[in-house]
Amino acid sequence: MNEKLIWSALEYEERERSRDWFWALGIIVVTGSIASIIYENYFFAALLILGGAMLGFFAIKKPDMVTYELNEKGLAIRDRLYPYENIKSFWVQSEKTVETLPGEVTKPLFFIHTERAFMPIISIPIDEMMAEKIHSIMLSKNIAEIEMKEHASEKIMDALGF
Repeated sequence: MNEKLIWSALEYEERERSRDWFWALGIIVVTGSIASIIYENYFFAALLILGGAMLGFFAIKKPDMVTYELNEKGLAIRDRLYPYENIKSFWVQSEKTVETLPGEVTKPLFFIHTERAFMPIISIPIDEMMAEKIHSIMLSKNIAEIEMKEHASEKIMDALGF
């Protein structure tokens, strides 16, 4: 089966942040750092300043367009290939597979569980129309279909505006 599916998506959902958001970030970082210095915890103060600077940088940075490809060898994300042999399971989240509350929006996502030790579950945005095609390709490669959801930390970060 020589099916190939190529699509692109933003690496993360871009959000507009107001000046108030940046002021709040700055106030939290400065007060936390001052408190750490008062308690002579200089390493934590430096960590807070570095973390705050990185948060500010990534809040300003525009997301890159990422190319995904399902081919005969595996799933390619940018220049990295995840061979089918290294994918333990997958799940395609679409409107058909998720029960939602009225007014709740479900993002179509493609999850894979890899053999990586760090961040083994990868979530990839897809179009609703691609869900069936991805599903059939993964099943044809004898990969287990196991339901997966966004991690709770991702939902918390979403709610906080990250």
